[in-house]
Amino acid sequence: MVVDLIRSRAALEAEIWVLRQQINVLRRTAPKKLSFCAVDRMVFVGLYRLFPKICDALAIVKPDTIVRWHHAGFRSYWRWKSRPRGGRPTVPLEMRQIIRGMSIANPLWGAPPDSW
Repeated sequence: MVVDLIRSRAALEAEIWVLRQQINVLRRTAPKKLSFCAVDRMVFVGLYRLFPKICDALAIVKPDTIVRWHHAGFRSYWRWKSRPRGGRPTVPLEMRQIIRGMSIANPLWGAPPDSW
């Protein structure tokens, strides 16, 4: 109790949010295994990012699970960030026709046939 008097108000509020979120998860009709939706995970991970000491207040989730969700969030973000966005931009049809016409009109352009 003495430690609670010294801790900051924001840290206490974060711990209360974590406890309330756990109660909300437990109140849902859940089978043997608890299911966490994306919002639940974001709340836990966000509060963990702001106040790493809240892991002491966790009762229904292991602190390692929160850290694993945090790492998974970073992995998915960087996977999204580095996704392929297509290849080389397409050359317009009329430009390709001009290039083809020039190459047909000038058969001597390029390497000489005896150097093949």
